Amino acid sequence: MTRSALRHPLLDACGVEHGFGLRGVSPSPRILRPRQVHGAAVTTPEACTGQDPAEADAVVSRAAGVAIGVATADCVPILLATARGDAVAAVHAGWRGLARGVVASGVEALRRLADPHEPLVAVLGPHIGPCCYEVDRPVLDALEARFPQALPGALRPAGRPGHALLDLALLARAELAAAGIAPAALGAVRDACTCCDAGRFHSFRRDGARAGRLLHFITARSLGAGPAGSQA
Repeated sequence: MTRSALRHPLLDACGVEHGFGLRGVSPSPRILRPRQVHGAAVTTPEACTGQDPAEADAVVSRAAGVAIGVATADCVPILLATARGDAVAAVHAGWRGLARGVVASGVEALRRLADPHEPLVAVLGPHIGPCCYEVDRPVLDALEARFPQALPGALRPAGRPGHALLDLALLARAELAAAGIAPAALGAVRDACTCCDAGRFHSFRRDGARAGRLLHFITARSLGAGPAGSQA
């Protein structure tokens, strides 16, 4: 069976082309993506062209038909769109980016680009799950500064002093909810721990420096291209 990138019904309903990467899948559109640095900067597709793309961990776009994206190998990829699909964003959220506010920065930039009152949809893609993601005290301290309320619920005992198993997605969801994403507009690809599933996903935690990368993309649609959910 030929694999294709993973889709999600919430984004399908916005009428946007999108996909979450799988091992061995090369998305067909040319994806414009930044040079990711685990920060909170947001850029545009224009700044991701050429040999020296901008340093950023989120991209926002209203350019119809232009694919933007991020690459991951355990971090949380988040694809966002306006309800009409005419503006989109792709966010790369590892623990450093979460601690620095990349999710909030991405949502704020998307709202500035689109009608600030239009509802947004957000979907979390494949990432390392709390079953596999053990972190130490410096990581916990960095996250506690930004997530004092949410962090305790995102932790499980790891069996070693100063360590815990971390649910990155729970923190990303908390940030999206705080940014005004409605619960019904917030989704995730299910059963997609990158570390557990070597058949479908790359994982840096599992494979180290030889790990590949998963490419995730989203494309804004033209409002003249037909009703939401249809694709030419």
